[in-house]
Amino acid sequence: NHVMLAAADTYRAAAQEQLAVWANRLQLDLITGSPGSDPGAVVYDAAQAASARGANALVVDTSGRMHTERNLMAELQKIYRVAAKVTPGAPHCSLLVLDATTGQNGIVQAEAFKATIPIDGVVITKLDTSAKGGIAVAVREQLGLPVFFVGLGENIEDLRVFDPLAYVEGLLPSTDV
Repeated sequence: NHVMLAAADTYRAAAQEQLAVWANRLQLDLITGSPGSDPGAVVYDAAQAASARGANALVVDTSGRMHTERNLMAELQKIYRVAAKVTPGAPHCSLLVLDATTGQNGIVQAEAFKATIPIDGVVITKLDTSAKGGIAVAVREQLGLPVFFVGLGENIEDLRVFDPLAYVEGLLPSTDV
């Protein structure tokens, strides 16, 4: 498999550098743009490069955004359209990354993102904190979005496939019964 990364977060200082560190660790090709450049242009270039290099997958990292930031939500729609224009049928999977510490505000965020672009599932980060990640139940029950992955730390092995049984055990340990 040949996976490539696209650094479409062109606004946050050090965002591209952080992704470059991960690309290096994982030995993945990375496409970047200039700081402050159009994220849609980065996605266009990355999709072209992925096609030319025979990549099986292109993972696009966009800037973090709040659901209330209309201009950034419109930018997300543009990124989605650009990917579809370059690669018919793309994006093939769109995952929303939610921070477990946001609590039930995460459902409001997920609703807004789902209304903006098609969302296939969720990644919940920071489950290694005191947050229990109850948002996983709400996102699944209220929006029908599956949780694909959870983040339990900052290392690659800390990104894990979501295990519903382990999750429930974490919420309601059998020792509490």
